[in-house]
Formats: sequence, structure tokens, C-alpha cells
Amino acid sequence: MSVCVEQSFPSTDDDANVTNNVPRDRDPSGTDRRQSRDDYHANANATEELTSIMTASASILSTILNTSSNPVSPGPSSPPLEQAKSNEFVPPTRPSSTPFLHPDQRNSDCCTPMADDVDAYGYGGPGITTPSYTLETPEVTPSLNLNDLPAEIHECILDHLFGYRVSTNSKSSVGMQSVTKSWGTALRHSRRRELSELALVSPVWRILIQERLYRHIKIKATIESLELAMMYFSEHNHLRHYVKHIEIWFPVFQPKYGPLALSTTLALPTVTMDGLTNATYTLPANNCSLEEAFTFVSMALPDVCVLTIEGGERKKAPKVQHSWHKRPPGWHLPTLHSVRTLVTKGQWNLMREDSDFSAFLAALPNLNEWHGSYSKPKSKSYLSMASILPKLPTNLTYLNLCLESDYRRELTCPPFYMKVSNQVHFCSKLAEATPALEHLAYTGRVCKNFFNMAAIRSDSRTTRLKTIDLTVKNCCRPVPQFHDSGSGIQDMNFIHSFEMLVLAGIHSMSTLKALDYLRIRFVDLDSPVPPLNPYFVLRDGWCSGVWSDNILAELNRVRPNAKFEQLSESFGEVGFNKDGRMIISPDYPRSRVLSLKLANYALLAGSVAALP
Repeated sequence: MSVCVEQSFPSTDDDANVTNNVPRDRDPSGTDRRQSRDDYHANANATEELTSIMTASASILSTILNTSSNPVSPGPSSPPLEQAKSNEFVPPTRPSSTPFLHPDQRNSDCCTPMADDVDAYGYGGPGITTPSYTLETPEVTPSLNLNDLPAEIHECILDHLFGYRVSTNSKSSVGMQSVTKSWGTALRHSRRRELSELALVSPVWRILIQERLYRHIKIKATIESLELAMMYFSEHNHLRHYVKHIEIWFPVFQPKYGPLALSTTLALPTVTMDGLTNATYTLPANNCSLEEAFTFVSMALPDVCVLTIEGGERKKAPKVQHSWHKRPPGWHLPTLHSVRTLVTKGQWNLMREDSDFSAFLAALPNLNEWHGSYSKPKSKSYLSMASILPKLPTNLTYLNLCLESDYRRELTCPPFYMKVSNQVHFCSKLAEATPALEHLAYTGRVCKNFFNMAAIRSDSRTTRLKTIDLTVKNCCRPVPQFHDSGSGIQDMNFIHSFEMLVLAGIHSMSTLKALDYLRIRFVDLDSPVPPLNPYFVLRDGWCSGVWSDNILAELNRVRPNAKFEQLSESFGEVGFNKDGRMIISPDYPRSRVLSLKLANYALLAGSVAALP
């Protein structure tokens, strides 16, 4: 059975593809005369008749296809008449053996005039637009490149290339073991010039590399350096927001070439090097003031979070000028609202009086972390900090203070600390700063009075102190005992004072309820047996280090859930050599000693040697 279908055209005058713009001066007797109204209605009737024929033919054709068009499997039986008249027609699924399983997505519009018909029926005038037929090309899936990787993958790749892992989103140093080490070495890479070429790999890497390289910058505190830095960041404005940590160091030496400097300039000995003429190092004359340095940071680096200021150290070092003009009442340094962490090195040249410290606090209203260190131990350092510590603001929650960084034992207490003891007990002043703190790290001289006063000044309901880290240079002694106040593992007076310090720390935890980390350690780089340097650590309910019956009893009373990881009765195998010196062979020579019984230190009162 065959069905013949002829092409038809629209039968209404409203069709957009039909126009009546035919010139009226044409000869009606010509062959291409315009159709009359009767002819036009005749064509319309023919079109309607053809449409009804096509509808009936489609129903018959679908029935035939369902019954006999599939040679692979027999078709279903003929549907009833009611089902055949249903308008919901579902085409059959072609079997897998039939080629071209999926029908072509072609244009099924059968009412579009073709080119020959356009000429025959008078279409194609200025008002006619015929659709264009183009082959549909499948969309090409774009290939992935380096820029399409997640940000975490880029960070891991750069961590491997830089050789360290540090979060680029960290705005401060809380959680780092040492802010001065982590920020000072990792973020200022030694191969930053070579690594800067990685910014040319892709646009994504350009941002990530520049964020890492400019995160920590170091600038010399001279007027020329500040002017060059200001000019550079004005020309590269997008780099200003990458700087999170700026380090400003004030030089304490300035070379002066040519004739030797006069004696009034506090000249140092002349230094001669190969290829360098004689130079006399004098006091610097072109250093900027703190006011100028703070002005530069406030104008050029709006997103700085960590500010490091290094005052330097030398004999008769000059104090860094806060301002070149006389400070009138109400004067203050430019305010830096974005700074959260302050690191001061060589602090004696930066802060010597209460007014100097007040100037820093006024310029840093959002400060919550302070790391201060002194280059050399001196009585003025203890006395100035004893005056500053009780006045710490409540928003300052992290304090890291280093007053003595010489990690070596001493035979007796130095004379400079006798001056301090005659004026103030520093441990009491340090305890006055604890109520507002959450983290405290201190390196210097300390005794049990610190914990006793901290417990008295704190309220168990409101205390916020979570961690205490003490590095003991020596323990405070009464003034009459200064002649017998050394330190080291062979000094039993020091060992007894260290035990009292640990007992006081454990006892204070009955008031310091939030305290969950406590470390007290003595570091002696010249120790004959470094693993035996006394220490005590309480972390996450586990203890290690020195112990005694008194320490165990107090720990069981205050923190009954805390336990020692190991309790050993001896330091190891003990013997004597032919010279009469004691020899100790540790049980675990290459591991950390977890248990140090304090009573065993009496064996070390004489000469001692350790086997490797």
C-alpha cells in the first residue's frame, strides 16, 4: 500500500511568509498573473482535504508497521478500535539488529516552501524570509587544563614546590610552635627569586605565587627604603593586599668610608675586607622614626595582620625614635586597625618606659597577640617588663615573652638579677598578667611564687588561661642564698626548686580550670647528659617528665584522670670508669625520656659522663 503526499501551502492571509506586494501595473493577461480570489479559496479547500487524508493515512500506516514491519520478532495483535483512535501514540522500539537505532534529528516541517515553489507561487518578495538549512554539529566538550583544577590541588602542588606547608588563609600565628621561626623562615623563602618565575605558568598560579611571595616582606627602617617601597607598591597596586606580615628592622650600624670618624661618634674598630676600603661603623644617621614606619604601613599595606619590629642590639645602642618632633600631650602613633600580632625583637631599644608601651597599644587597638624578646639579659629588661605586665589590656590574650635566650646552666646567680630582686619580685608581676590571658609562654627566671599568685588572682569561674609554657633559666632564690643559686642537673638545690615549681603548677590547676596544657622545662646546651634535663609536660590528660611521690599525690588530687605515660625507677645502667667518673647508659638512647625520677638526680651531684 502506498500513500502519495503532495506539498501544500498556507491557506490564510495572515501567514508571515505570504506577501501581496505585487506591482499593480503588470499585465493581468501574462502567464505569471496573480491568482484570483476564487483560485485562492480553491487551493485552501484542497489543502484542508489533503490534511484529512494524511491523518487517516497515518493511522493506517501505524497499524501496518506494528503488525508486519519488524521481521525479527512478531508484532503484537491489532489493538481494539478504541485504542487505535487514541491520540497518545508511542512509536515502537527498534531492535538491536536494525541499523540507525536512533532516529535522525531532522527538520520535520513539511510546510516550508522550497525554492522552485517560491518562484511558482510568487514567494520570495522583499517581505519573505526563508529558513536556512544547516547541518547540526555536535557540541565539542572543552578540554580540561591546569586552571580547571580545584584550589586545594594547586595548594598541594605549590606546597611541594616550596618545600613547606602553611595555610595561606591564616591571619595570625596561633597554633604555630614558634611564630618567629615559622613566619621568619618558611614564608620568606631563600629561593623566592627562582620561585617567582612560577607565576608565569598560568593566571591561577600567578595569583597563588604572588600571595606566597609577598605574604611576608622585610624592609630596612630607613627613609630611602620606605620611599622606594611606597613607590613600588604604588606602581603595583594589586600586590598591596597580598602582604600579611611586614618586618621592619632598624639598623644599629652605619658604615662611614674615607677618613676615620671622630671619637665623638661612638665609632667601632675599623673593618677592612678584600676589595673594600677602610670603613668605620658608626651610629646610623638616616633611620626613620616609628611614626614614619607606621604611616607607611597604614597607607601602603591595608591588610597587614602581623607586624614585626626589630630594634637591634649593640653596645650603647640608641633608642628608636618614636617621633622626630617633641610629642605634645595627646600625641599617638598612626593607628593600624588590621594588625593582630606584634613581634618585637631587641625590645629594649623599642620600649624602655611605660609611655613607650602605651604608644604601641594606642596604635594597635585590635592587638591580641604579642611576642617580645630581648637580645641580652639585663636588669633593665626585668624592671621595665615588671612595670608593663600589670597594665596589659584585656584584649591581649596571647603573650610570649623571652627575657633570657642563653640556654646554658650557670654556677651562680648573676649580679644583675640581684638588682632586680632588691626592687621587685618579678614572678608576682608576671602573675598579674594571667587573668586576661589564654596562652602564656615565658623564658627567664621563675619560681613557685608565679603559680601561687596566679591562682590567687584568678577566678575559677571566669579564668581563660588554657596553656602555660615555661622555659626556666633558673629558679628564684632568697637574696642570702645567691652564692649557692646555680642551675643544672648536678645542682641539687636547683633540682629541689624545680620540684617545688612543678608542684605549684599542678596545685594551681585546682583554680585554673581551663588549663589543659602545662610545660615546664630546663634547657642546658652544655649538659653532660642532655636527655636528663628536667621537664614536666601535661597534655590531654597524659604526663611525662619528672616525678616524685609528692607530684603523684598532688596530681591525683587535682586531676585524678591524668596519668603518667611511664614511671621508671632509674635513668638507666649506671657505672664508673677508671677515672672514677660516673657513666650512664640510658635505656632508650635514641628516644625521648618519658620518666625522670627526681630522687635519682642525687647520683649526679659529682662528675658524670654519658655513653652515646
